[in-house]
Amino acid sequence: MKIGFIGLGNMGGPMAANLAKAGHEVAGFDTAAPMPEGVTKADSAAAAATGADVVITMLPNGKILRSVADQVIPAMAEGAVLCDCSTVDVDSARAVAEQANAAGKGALDAPVSGGIGGAQGGTLTFMVGGPDAAFATVQPLFDIMGQKAVHCGEAGAGQAAKICNNMILGVTMIATCEAFALADKLGLDRQKMFDVVSTSSGYSWSMNAYCPAPGIGPKSPADNDYKPGFAAELMLKDLNLSQDAANSAGADTPMGRQARDLYAQFVEHEDGRGKDFSAMLPRFNKLNG
Repeated sequence: MKIGFIGLGNMGGPMAANLAKAGHEVAGFDTAAPMPEGVTKADSAAAAATGADVVITMLPNGKILRSVADQVIPAMAEGAVLCDCSTVDVDSARAVAEQANAAGKGALDAPVSGGIGGAQGGTLTFMVGGPDAAFATVQPLFDIMGQKAVHCGEAGAGQAAKICNNMILGVTMIATCEAFALADKLGLDRQKMFDVVSTSSGYSWSMNAYCPAPGIGPKSPADNDYKPGFAAELMLKDLNLSQDAANSAGADTPMGRQARDLYAQFVEHEDGRGKDFSAMLPRFNKLNG
């Protein structure tokens, strides 16, 4: 398959490299990032999209996605599919889908979960919104870049799923960090706490798979001085998206709102920028004295 890939940073670069490694013809464009191995450099986003069966984008936000869509959709062949793997607002995802459909092109919003490690290892999970035919076209590529692709519904449904998932993740990580900080104050051994909670009703992905306490549970960024697997500022971005969506839909999400406010404080006014989102644990320990 001929693929155009736009946005080759920490996530997009490994994803494009895995597609090239699997034998696909991949043309890439990025304003700054180097070309991954096996990817042919294009001079522009439109050039990368020209003649492609599928155009994949991995971009920072909805505004940039809309700008790139303006460039690539006219260059895409009739029936080609634009598959956006960025995490953006639902309104932008739906607007780009409408634009593509009006031009006779397919469109999917397919944000991912799994972080840089998942992108490198080809173990991402894709949450996909868009029509059945477009999903069927891109499914073989999802199988290369990830371990699972869930077709969540029509345009915007993939972004909705990602936003809801990461709101849960932000809230549970804060609760997990609070619990470890409280355990420390109460004199409870961290390993004993993990042994209990990881097999009891407090079980969560934040505790069991991504434990914020160094030396406890499977290896995580906490064991690497909280160098980011998923940066705190990216969690803040996703929590802002969740609250924008909640406001737009008239949904009451007090825990999501509180999590957003805590990560905003951590990133914008404390020392959280550039650290993993699980670095909330040393943050609470510092505040607890």
